[in-house]
Amino acid sequence: MTIATTDLELPDTRDFTALTVTEHEDRVIVELTRPEVRNAIDETMVAELHAICAHLESYPKILIITGCEANGKGIFASGADIGQLRERRREDALRGINNTIFNRIAQLPLPVIAAIDGYALGGGLELALAADFRVATPAAKFGQPEANLGIIAAAGGMWRLKELVGEALAKEILLAGRTLTGEEALAAHLVTEVTEPSGLLTVARELADRIARLDPLAVRISKQVMAMPPSAHPAVDNIAQAVLFESEAKFDRMQTFLDRKKNK
Repeated sequence: MTIATTDLELPDTRDFTALTVTEHEDRVIVELTRPEVRNAIDETMVAELHAICAHLESYPKILIITGCEANGKGIFASGADIGQLRERRREDALRGINNTIFNRIAQLPLPVIAAIDGYALGGGLELALAADFRVATPAAKFGQPEANLGIIAAAGGMWRLKELVGEALAKEILLAGRTLTGEEALAAHLVTEVTEPSGLLTVARELADRIARLDPLAVRISKQVMAMPPSAHPAVDNIAQAVLFESEAKFDRMQTFLDRKKNK
């Protein structure tokens, strides 16, 4: 693993083998780097992602997750490592190995961006679904082929996909093996932007820049409130707003707005 940092360093990363990590003041960029197996998600990658999450839970930053090149082509993640998956039994399923890490990524304090080129299949798509934003290339391929292997998409695909693209399309993907291209994913609102591979990380960074310009506490609380069940509203909104109404950033940012308006 390589790491370049301008702020707080990620702990205990010298032995990372599945991820390449670059840390900046306001974001962390994680590249999945198992090109020899098309970035198949194994327990080593899961453990390293847990280490990233532990750091970001203590020191909240925007997270960008992307893939690498394999045989000259972009690859996000081709799914779970089938060799390991083949050997898993009931107790492994109940542990929710991939489910647990994807939920942890989804619940990180600040937004997560998945930058996707090439295959995002099975667990790879479920990893992308755990992000708050997805940007992709035309060559991206999104699918959940688990039923072809005698299992289900049990790490978020069964419900996150339906929430994003609707039940009809989710059934095509989950029950009939449909794979979406980058353009089809854009039309289905699975991704927010499609760009050529050379510009993929630029688009992800520009999105991170837009997020970083906002008040971090307001973004953090907004993400938490949006994840609340409908029954929690509007009470939770009022409580969250009460917290923000007392923040220094609220007074400073509003005063800046008023000063700018006054000086026009």
